[in-house]
Amino acid sequence: MVQGEDRPGIVSAVSGLLSEHGANIVSLDQHSTDPAGGRFFQRTEFHLPGFAARRAELEARLAEALEPLRMSWRLSEASRRKRVAIFASRMDHCLLDLLWRERRGELSMTTTMVVDNHPDLADAVRPFDVPYFHVPVGKDKADAERRQLELVRGNVDFVVLARYMQILSGDFLEQVGVPIINIHHSFLPAFMGAGPYQRAKERGVKLIGATAHYVTEDLDEGPIIEQDVARVSHADTVADHVRTGADVERRVLARAVGWHCEDRVFRDGNSTVVFG
Repeated sequence: MVQGEDRPGIVSAVSGLLSEHGANIVSLDQHSTDPAGGRFFQRTEFHLPGFAARRAELEARLAEALEPLRMSWRLSEASRRKRVAIFASRMDHCLLDLLWRERRGELSMTTTMVVDNHPDLADAVRPFDVPYFHVPVGKDKADAERRQLELVRGNVDFVVLARYMQILSGDFLEQVGVPIINIHHSFLPAFMGAGPYQRAKERGVKLIGATAHYVTEDLDEGPIIEQDVARVSHADTVADHVRTGADVERRVLARAVGWHCEDRVFRDGNSTVVFG
């Protein structure tokens, strides 16, 4: 992954260096926000025999080639599954969908733990053989977050909020040290708070959606990774809306998590470039 201010020679520097080392480029995606002074993003997937033994040398040469171009870059091994902690509350649809997709090999990740502020989902998670931690969030929210940090810090590559119904503090976001992906219904901000589907029904909405984004201190305003919608009609009940919303949330979150695991998402300020 390479990103920085767009300038001539970036693609040539990367592809030429990989060719020099005998690597076969499998795919190469690139995007510039503006060819004159814009931001440049590149994701290159390649195969290199003996990569583990040659990685240090390749990284040194990449630094030598890209630092003069003032590009930031990262080299990751596709076969290394990312470690994830999933935070949940009482709703199980997103949590169980991620665990199911992981078990089927659809997501390149290893769930190291499920952290729940209620004990309700322990039995549902048990068949997946994933450690389950109940960390209640009471009046002393800081104490709960300290316990959560003890569990995840140094043990995961990212965190997923699978309909986790608590707001994470700025201190937690600063200390956790890894990206956090959240999923929510796309009614925000018109239908914030409790009972969004009931109020959406009352307003006669025609589309139900979901948004997956990275978490920042600005509630539900972090960089968007993926969105989708489904049509509904006046004949649908609130229960139909809830069921449709859950289906959309599962799909959107699974795509966002999958793309993150495959290093397809570049953050650019409060936006993203996603090579899907």
